[in-house]
Amino acid sequence: MEQQGLALQRIKDQLHEANYKLTPQREATVLVLLENEKDHLSAEEIYMLVKLKTPDIGLATVYRTLEMLTELSILDKVNFNDGLARYDMRKEGAKHFHHHLLCLECGNIDEIEEDLLGDVERIVENNYFFKVTDHRLTFHGICQSCQEKLEE
Repeated sequence: MEQQGLALQRIKDQLHEANYKLTPQREATVLVLLENEKDHLSAEEIYMLVKLKTPDIGLATVYRTLEMLTELSILDKVNFNDGLARYDMRKEGAKHFHHHLLCLECGNIDEIEEDLLGDVERIVENNYFFKVTDHRLTFHGICQSCQEKLEE
């Protein structure tokens, strides 16, 4: 819980630096994101959870908040080829978006915190004269639990 409070304060500071206020609606949205950090929720899922905290909030307000948080690199918008944009909190101090493991059997999404592409970025920058500002990597496959079920 203390971790959430620190994260909320950090986000409040980032908003303040960008001349935004942490309104009650924005705070409710951020709290839902922090409480469900591992879930990669869609805007509609976030809206339904925020509505439990702030019943009078509108879907458009949640969408605007998500877009603002994405523009400020507080959130990352992710697409796992299921037709939905999903949102993922950017880790504090992270230079890059973190990587994901997507199970094609059960749909579970796990995160890889290590930046696996540092060498690849340097090759791209040196050989192709392309300044990399970020990258995204999702491994598609079958998780350990589903592998065990398939073997039975």
